[in-house]
Amino acid sequence: MTRYPQETPTILVLKTNIADQACLHKIAPVLSGDKRILRWNVDQQDVDNVLRIECEELSYEDIFHMVLKAGLWCEELPD
Repeated sequence: MTRYPQETPTILVLKTNIADQACLHKIAPVLSGDKRILRWNVDQQDVDNVLRIECEELSYEDIFHMVLKAGLWCEELPD
């Protein structure tokens, strides 16, 4: 589901260990359940299993805690 914000969203890009469907099933309810997250996806074809999040008012630290709470791992990808 995509919501359209009134302001430009923040885009966060993270390296993760979300490498398979089981991991996606763990993280999907966490990310989809947060109303500040407008859109997210994981590129499992990429060696870094890149998680890309478009959000409002969230930081890398916020996402780190969400992913960790789901039993997974992530870190900020440098530009």
